[in-house]
Amino acid sequence: MTMGEKILGKGSLPGERLQKVLAGAGIASRRAAEEMIRQGRVMVNDHVIKEMGVRVHRDDEIRVDGRLIGPQPEKVYLMLNKPRGYVTTMKDPEGRPVVTKLLPEEAGRVFPVGRLDYDSEGLLLFTNDGDWAFSLQHPRFLQQKTYLVKVKGNITSSEIRRLEKGFDLEDGPFRPLRFQVGRMNDKSCWIDITIREGRNRILRRVFEYLELPVIRLIRTAIGELTLQGLEEGQSRFLSPQEVAACLPPKDSRSTKKNSKIS
Repeated sequence: MTMGEKILGKGSLPGERLQKVLAGAGIASRRAAEEMIRQGRVMVNDHVIKEMGVRVHRDDEIRVDGRLIGPQPEKVYLMLNKPRGYVTTMKDPEGRPVVTKLLPEEAGRVFPVGRLDYDSEGLLLFTNDGDWAFSLQHPRFLQQKTYLVKVKGNITSSEIRRLEKGFDLEDGPFRPLRFQVGRMNDKSCWIDITIREGRNRILRRVFEYLELPVIRLIRTAIGELTLQGLEEGQSRFLSPQEVAACLPPKDSRSTKKNSKIS
């Protein structure tokens, strides 16, 4: 019996994993919920929980930062055309504008799925469905993401060949799924590039490696979702078909049970 089971007194009952319940309640994504637990911010039945694997039940009292967690809300899914100058977080200690301020009130409490840097723009997803967010960000099921990148200077034929073949960054190899060079002038050029990556600031680091500083970076698509018809700063709710299209096939998702990530 684990320490968590001793605290709850229900080691013989299955229940649900604490981080999954927090994600389902719209508190955060499952990974973020796990970090909250490690930080000691979560209490179950007046006991601080800091370990993974604790299971809870319908009548357990769960608090995050002292706030009681209520029944699971209706699932909500949105997309936003993020402008520059907003941070992808729920709260910023530096007082910078946060992306959730751009969402309509009827969205309720949602969290971003993934992130875009302060200076990056484009398509950003939000939800209160932790399992959906988990599936979108799981390394096995990462969706294709397409970006328009404006770089300083013009990309040369040798740099194009390097992108085609791929190369090693400090945290592992990189190779785009595809890319196309677009508009060019004497000072800059645009590159349309599609990747299946979740590493932090990956494209900025890729073009820095090629000595082509990024001037603008706009995410234009995630899987089949695009920015079409969505002005900068605007958001909209996803249709049930769009929500389902973001998920991997069911036979692929079943392999998640054997993954080390839970």
